[in-house]
Amino acid sequence: MGLCSRIANKVLSRKVTSHGQDSSYFLGWQEYEKNPFDPIHNPSGIIQMGLAENQLSFDLLESWIEENQESNWFRKQGGSVFRELALFQDYHGLPEFKKVLAEYMSEIRGNKVKFDVDKLVLTAGSTSANEILMFCLAEPGDAFLIPTPYYPGFDRDLKWRTGVEIIPIHTSSSNNFTITKPSLEEAFQRAQTLNLKVKGLFITNPLGTTLSPQELHLPLSFSLSHSLHIVSDEIYSATASSPTPSFTETLSRLLPDPLHPAWSRLHVVSSLSKDLGLPGFRIGVIYSHNAELVAAATKMFSFGLVSSQSQFLLSRILVDKGFIRGYARENRKRLGRRRGAMRAGLREAALHCLSGEAGLFCWVDMRGLLASATFEAEAELWRRMVMEFGVNVAPGSSCHCSEPGWFRVCLANVAEETLMVALRRIKAVVADSGIIRR
Repeated sequence: MGLCSRIANKVLSRKVTSHGQDSSYFLGWQEYEKNPFDPIHNPSGIIQMGLAENQLSFDLLESWIEENQESNWFRKQGGSVFRELALFQDYHGLPEFKKVLAEYMSEIRGNKVKFDVDKLVLTAGSTSANEILMFCLAEPGDAFLIPTPYYPGFDRDLKWRTGVEIIPIHTSSSNNFTITKPSLEEAFQRAQTLNLKVKGLFITNPLGTTLSPQELHLPLSFSLSHSLHIVSDEIYSATASSPTPSFTETLSRLLPDPLHPAWSRLHVVSSLSKDLGLPGFRIGVIYSHNAELVAAATKMFSFGLVSSQSQFLLSRILVDKGFIRGYARENRKRLGRRRGAMRAGLREAALHCLSGEAGLFCWVDMRGLLASATFEAEAELWRRMVMEFGVNVAPGSSCHCSEPGWFRVCLANVAEETLMVALRRIKAVVADSGIIRR
């Protein structure tokens, strides 16, 4: 340990020195940042395929900005709003932005469900939304059940400052990593064995697959039977080939009475980071029918406000319904083509991925490249991919996958030419490793 680290450990709290970023997911990012790929200036650098970012339709947004760059960006009927935006803002958020955001959330779900603006809380991205929900719904030492594989950042986002524990619901490739009743019950019993009070079920999907209303019925009914909260992470809603059902829509089908107690235990998280490819704007959303939670989460929003300028600009974009509808259609087409190109390249490398039509990644089966069916062998393969072949991906172990040899490979954050380079490098990994086992 260096001198600076020893000094920091003496003057800082344990909380801030245990950030939880020692996962291979974050370590791969660090290696990429030391040696980033550039087709001209650093063609031997590391290609970042561990980042779930959507850059495929960024040109559409740039064109809209260019075409609408009048001199009145900070003007509306009645004069300039610059002073209004520059001074202190109410932590409820700008009413006009929340209105068009709620309409947008309905639009990308095919208008099958309507979002009430009074039940919507703004947050600084979905990271903040998830943490706020943990603060509101659980005490330190309480637990949430989460199906595996799950986003590695949850170990930081949900646990680091809140003290909430995560109990994984283990799934298997034998049924395409679908939640089963035995896996739910096993996770619940494990929490009880550890003397943890289970407060809720956190549903997320980092696999690029979608869940039908029938598949959602099991975790929903399980949560209802145990009086658990349900958090539905829906940040990839607009990345699917067609509008996907949300928990709100599913509940509306199963529970025709909106006064049913389950309504008050359902909480949806969304954002504009993946839908519109705008993670830098830090726009997240909590949506809930629980009035007490909405009030508490709104107060907590004061610790992570979204800038008034971001809200104002995005309200101008979202209110342009013709543009947003055209963007959503084109974005889905481009994502579909990119998924097709990724799968074709993987097939040429004798690899396949889990079938799915959503998200910004493929869940790739590389079990055949492992020297042994162990997580140690998976870690060695990942290290070689990053350090020797220059491709950073997320190993399944960082996502708490129960089977070694699966990798999450992102597909929408690089140019098509860079993707082709990455696929050639992955093919070289296969050729170098050999198909050792199936």
